[in-house]
Amino acid sequence: MADTGFAPSWLLFDRSTRAIIYGYQAQAVQGMLDFDYVCRRDRPSVACIVNPTRGGTHLAFWGSRPLPVPMYQSLAEAVARHPEASVLVNFASARSAYGVTAEALAHPCFRVVAVIAEGVPERRSRELIAMARERGTTLIGPATVGGIKAGAFKIGNAGGTLENIVESRLCRPGHVAYVSRSGGLSNELNNIIARNTDGVYEGIALGGDRHAGSTYIDHILRYERDPEVAMIVLLGEIGGTDEYEVADALRAGRITKPLVAWCIGTSAGLFSAGVQFGHAGARADAQRETARAKNEALRAAGAVVPASFEDFDRSIAETYCRLVAAGKFAPAADVQPPPIPMDFGAAVRAGVVRRAPAFVSSIADDRGEELAYAGLPISEVIERGLGVGGVIGLLWFKRELPAWACRFIELVLQVAADHGPAVSGAHNTIVAARAGKDIVSSVASGLLTVGPRFGGAIEGAASVFRRAVKDGQPAGELVAAMRAKGEPIPGIGHLAKSVTNPDRRVELLKSFSAQHFPATPHLEYALAVERLTTAKRDNLILNVDGCIGALFLDLLQSSGLFCAAEIDEVADGGMLNGLFLLSRTIGLIGHFMDQRRLRAPLYRHPWDDIAYLAPDRHEP
Repeated sequence: MADTGFAPSWLLFDRSTRAIIYGYQAQAVQGMLDFDYVCRRDRPSVACIVNPTRGGTHLAFWGSRPLPVPMYQSLAEAVARHPEASVLVNFASARSAYGVTAEALAHPCFRVVAVIAEGVPERRSRELIAMARERGTTLIGPATVGGIKAGAFKIGNAGGTLENIVESRLCRPGHVAYVSRSGGLSNELNNIIARNTDGVYEGIALGGDRHAGSTYIDHILRYERDPEVAMIVLLGEIGGTDEYEVADALRAGRITKPLVAWCIGTSAGLFSAGVQFGHAGARADAQRETARAKNEALRAAGAVVPASFEDFDRSIAETYCRLVAAGKFAPAADVQPPPIPMDFGAAVRAGVVRRAPAFVSSIADDRGEELAYAGLPISEVIERGLGVGGVIGLLWFKRELPAWACRFIELVLQVAADHGPAVSGAHNTIVAARAGKDIVSSVASGLLTVGPRFGGAIEGAASVFRRAVKDGQPAGELVAAMRAKGEPIPGIGHLAKSVTNPDRRVELLKSFSAQHFPATPHLEYALAVERLTTAKRDNLILNVDGCIGALFLDLLQSSGLFCAAEIDEVADGGMLNGLFLLSRTIGLIGHFMDQRRLRAPLYRHPWDDIAYLAPDRHEP
């Protein structure tokens, strides 16, 4: 514990101490900043974060104000930019903790290095301990929660939640310093000391591994030299012999301040063989390492050792009261810390705030134990064999459709999946694939051509047929009205198919509906329109888009699950083009894969495929 230039030598932390955090631990960083805020520090204790995967900035909070924290990809850069940082809080994994700590020990700016990781190999731990002692650096850990200097600084997650920190009066220093092995029990010590004294001055959790970077005596001797410490608390445990160093120092007079001590694990004597008590080092392999033997040694050396842990708090309180009565110090006054705003996520979970969500979803929910589609668990969707059509019913319409309706949807997806390479969607996909574009870009280029001339007729036909059927408009009036406006009837007409050469896809859809649909008023209306239009020209037939649009209206109406307003919404809301998008995506992916299998070169138009037109010239 040599003096490395910081004065006084016993002081590891104060209200100006700054730390570098190794590892992207956002919760720990915010916890340190919240502690700084309630302690009314002038400057945040977190100087920066070292995140090997990316640099930039981490957005934290100082009270309610956003606080950007610099983030670097190397420790060397962090040290160069923040030479004032004297503490490294090392959250690196057990696998990389040794290398990061060794690098940190080579930087003279670090007075303290805390290694949080558990499971660091013992040989590596001993090497780090030797390096730290050679350089005069205080090493806390491995396997530690760190430590806390009340009203000044805390390491990582030490002290627990902010509520526990405030309740334990850690926002200002008391006069009792402690050292323990356990991070969890150090939080208990914070509460015990707060209830029985004026509070904690400083507390260190050494870490639970067999070889700790610093020992009880290291910190107790610091507390002995610190004039602000009135009494010391030691919470030892079964395993190891470090407590005997404290007993020796008591007998030698090196420790003069009152010391209240207890070693946990006295129940181990009830077992016939050695028992592991949680920590890697909490195991007695010899009588000298038992908690009972160490408690007796500390008591014989002059420490205040209670009869059991149940009396530990009473011993602390009695020792404290004697010091106050003797006028050794004036108890610290309580302070009211500023309130910390609750994080929005925590407030929502606690049910203390409400805010209109930016996005709303009523079709799927993944918050429970399993995903649900429209309230139906995914396992039930699969077990009941609802199929793709059933899933579409749940996600598109929030209804569980009858079996015949699900089968119809799947039939639509099959017959509309592709229509050859010449249509615009397939053509664009092929061109993009030959140009070396990825699957998403290639398929998207094809889907972007969907519109009135490619696929959009499903929506148009459904809208026209729905209005005509609702209004009771005769088929002849519809044909005449569209002719008068000079507009084609959506869903009517085909380039290659005709009355004498029918589209087999339309025949399949009509056959299925005749067998399974309860009623088909929209299809019958569309066929009435077809009889009129084919009388003029035999290729003005009901095409596959028009047939799908009409039959889907019949599906909604015949199922009995939708009211008239809902059917109108589907007909006019652009939803039915989703059937074409979904089905045609299957074909477009096939075209992309086909081109990749063929290893087709970059597409280039031959000169004969381009018509060059002279520009129009308008004479004045």
